[in-house]
Amino acid sequence: MAEADEKHPESPVPAGAAVPAVTAVPTAPTDPTAPTDPTDPTAPTDPPPPTDPADPTAPTAPYADPLGDPFLRTRFALPTRPGTFLRRQRLVRHLDQALRTPLTLVNGAAGAGKTLLAADWAASLAEPVAWLTVEVGDRRPGVFWAYVLRALRSCGVPASDETGFPADPRQVDRGLLAAVAAELSGRDEPVVVVLDEFDRLPAPEIAEQLEFVLHHAGQGMRLVLVTRTEPLLPLHRYRAAGELTEIRAAELAFTPEETVALLDLHGLSLPVPAARALVDRTRGWAAGLRLCALAARESADPELYLKEFEADRSAVADFLLAEVLQRQPEETQDLLLRVCVLKRFCPDLANALTGRADAEPLLVGLHRANAFVEDLGHAWYRLHPLFGEILRAHLRVRLPGLEPELHRRAARWWRSYGSLPESLAQGAAAGDWGFTAGALVDDLAIGQLFTGLPSDDLDQLFSRMGPEVTGPAADLVRAARDLSRCDLDHGLARLSRAEECLNADASGVTSAALLSRTLLEALAARLTGAPVRAEEAARAADELRQQVPAHLLDRHPELTALLLTHLGSTRLWAGRFEDARAALSRVAGAPGDASTVLPRQEAMGHLALIDYLNGWLGRAERKALAAVSEEEGAGPPRPCVPYGCGIGRLVLAAVAVDRDELRRAQELLDETETRTGTGTRTGTGTRTDRLHRATRDPVTAAGRALATARLLLVRGQAQAAVEAADPGVSAAVPSPWATSHEALVVSAAHLAEGRPEGAAEALRAVTGDQPVWAVEAARIQLAAGRPEAAIDLLDGVRTGGRTGPAVTVRAALVRARAAEEAGDTATARRLVAQALLDARRERLRRPFLDARPWIRPLLSTAPLHELAAGWLTSRPDPHDGPPRPETRPAPLVAAELSGRERDVLERLARMMSTEEIAADLYVSVNTVKTHLKSVYRKLAVNRRSDAVRRARDLRLL
Repeated sequence: MAEADEKHPESPVPAGAAVPAVTAVPTAPTDPTAPTDPTDPTAPTDPPPPTDPADPTAPTAPYADPLGDPFLRTRFALPTRPGTFLRRQRLVRHLDQALRTPLTLVNGAAGAGKTLLAADWAASLAEPVAWLTVEVGDRRPGVFWAYVLRALRSCGVPASDETGFPADPRQVDRGLLAAVAAELSGRDEPVVVVLDEFDRLPAPEIAEQLEFVLHHAGQGMRLVLVTRTEPLLPLHRYRAAGELTEIRAAELAFTPEETVALLDLHGLSLPVPAARALVDRTRGWAAGLRLCALAARESADPELYLKEFEADRSAVADFLLAEVLQRQPEETQDLLLRVCVLKRFCPDLANALTGRADAEPLLVGLHRANAFVEDLGHAWYRLHPLFGEILRAHLRVRLPGLEPELHRRAARWWRSYGSLPESLAQGAAAGDWGFTAGALVDDLAIGQLFTGLPSDDLDQLFSRMGPEVTGPAADLVRAARDLSRCDLDHGLARLSRAEECLNADASGVTSAALLSRTLLEALAARLTGAPVRAEEAARAADELRQQVPAHLLDRHPELTALLLTHLGSTRLWAGRFEDARAALSRVAGAPGDASTVLPRQEAMGHLALIDYLNGWLGRAERKALAAVSEEEGAGPPRPCVPYGCGIGRLVLAAVAVDRDELRRAQELLDETETRTGTGTRTGTGTRTDRLHRATRDPVTAAGRALATARLLLVRGQAQAAVEAADPGVSAAVPSPWATSHEALVVSAAHLAEGRPEGAAEALRAVTGDQPVWAVEAARIQLAAGRPEAAIDLLDGVRTGGRTGPAVTVRAALVRARAAEEAGDTATARRLVAQALLDARRERLRRPFLDARPWIRPLLSTAPLHELAAGWLTSRPDPHDGPPRPETRPAPLVAAELSGRERDVLERLARMMSTEEIAADLYVSVNTVKTHLKSVYRKLAVNRRSDAVRRARDLRLL
């Protein structure tokens, strides 16, 4: 039997008896378009929103979970006990022990009566009760804890709003859990938290978090888990300490005496010996007994029927069809057979399927008669899952060919109602792919094939769309699926065919379809390295956005985020860093939304790459870490998609090489390859699968080539570095920075093999437009014995004031070496000293290690040695003798500033406001204020101007 049988397996208090009030108050009206678990048995309520006791007009909690969906009221409501519910005092008395132990476990199979037992017991308690029916979607910690906190606040716990709510559906802050535990531990009376259907959460992370809160809540919390399986909590510890109450399957089973009482409530009289035989056959399973009772009540020989009920499963089907369905009036049978194709339905939807207008009274009557129609509240219903399954099989026999038409009608009703997911599901079930593809495109939801939680579901749904389906919407969907896999050949062909269809029938084309096409155009431009095509798509999108209904744009922020990400990536490929930054910053700085997680991750990764290419290692690292955080929260990426390709990790690997953290760089590259399936092993120098790499977008491929080749060069694997430096992509236009990097690696390989002329020749592709590579090229020219060419390259560098220490340090060292070789040691020392000061903050070690052996004598002198001590010369050099003991220089401030505090201080010196600093660093204003207070304390000042002056005196700026 299905789980829903568990909700009404027993017989209730006499009809008309008062039901205790529900203790958990929902927060917002249930959205009938929100997905509903077919096994959710609870009936919804619609009380007013919760209020703060101090201010009755102020809501105490959000009205939506971290995914942006309204809280479902039915999940906080105690399940309704039916009129044939039987209270079993022995179980109630046992469950009363839950008030004396921190943890209680009600564990049994589906239909064992667990839920109604817990609900009936909870309704009678004087203590506050927070009830939550768990769903599969709660496996994301942020969603789970948002619902738990909402349930707690609905019954007045915690009293304050300081604990907040999780913002990220994938994770929950440890501090929030500690705050909840602290709030609970301070209570005078415990709050009973009941988590029904907890077996839907086989997540060790959530179990660990729940154990943390339960342990630290002390006497302020009593946790009751209603579950089919063993929870992932340390039950043995609670059991050994006598702090666990357990009610398991054997105890939940009905006794013969209880079975007699249950059947009596159904109007059946059965002697105890016959009841004992029935218990033996059903093993006291509550749902099975109730089905037996329902069937036997209509039988001429109830005792005989009860004996035969457990013969086989088909007996249940025979009962449901013959004793429930066929005993209904003809119009009721027709209604049940038509609504069985739906997971949930309301009278209006049922009328759309029957073509009549009598669904409402029929559904009300079926529910009151306990005829396997469950009331979800707000006039929404669903069939018992087993009943629905049997009805669908019967429908195909009784009314063959009708099922697709019912799905088709339901799809159009859901479309008019505004629920796209259910409209698409019903359209696909009907095989009406023209409608289904058109609904996705016209709703402006085609971006969901690339990002957001439903992307995999949509991809799987449209994988069933056959080639016989034609039309622009179908071609757009096919093109989107191909491009999401970077299948350019098929994707571009189908996109071209869709454009032909759109142009041929312009009168019937919606602005949403045209805007969807621009998204695919921008993605195609990105994957082919075509900046002109990307700019044209962006301009077209700007015009079309004015024509699209605003509510569609608001509903689908992922479309704009994806467009800007593709545009920014293409500009970055073309070397237009600042233009790329403008587009990408809009995505990275946009409000968080589950549908835009992947575009934000990509935007942050691209911004990190821009900072790296401009020489700002610290900034690049921070943005890359933010990108990695977004990427990890989004889960493992699908293979061959342009999202989640690990660009943040590639930047971190490149930064690690510059800091001479080679093991970390290799680990990051390996992790990237594991997540993306590229299979490169730089440690062994094996060749990356060129065909596989060619399916990746150009910027990511060039970023992988950059990090891999630089690591191989440092390890002395010149030829492997040359091979790895080729991104292996075919682009409409070459990338100036990718081309310059490849030329540098080839030049370095020539130089390493004693071919200075070849090294110089390879550098012809490097110009001053790319400062980071131009300075590297100058170093190679100098090493090749061409000091004049090196200085000319440096003099031609056009920085625009935007280059960071990775450029300035390398440039200073090149000039220092030129001065040293010219006999100007004083100038060389001054330049090396400046380079050490600039590099120390960024922990930039690689340029100094590459400068061996000429720089070693200079670093041994007292002033330079002191500047290098503790971060550069303390690292063992394999070319040097045993390392000398180093002492860390005394700090110049009361406590050394952290990296983020230095970032804030630097922007403070640029006269930026607190809000501007927060926006530039992608943090909150409160975070900036906290850092400012710490900076003032460490610098012993009280004002901004004094902090900047003091920092300059200490050479921190």
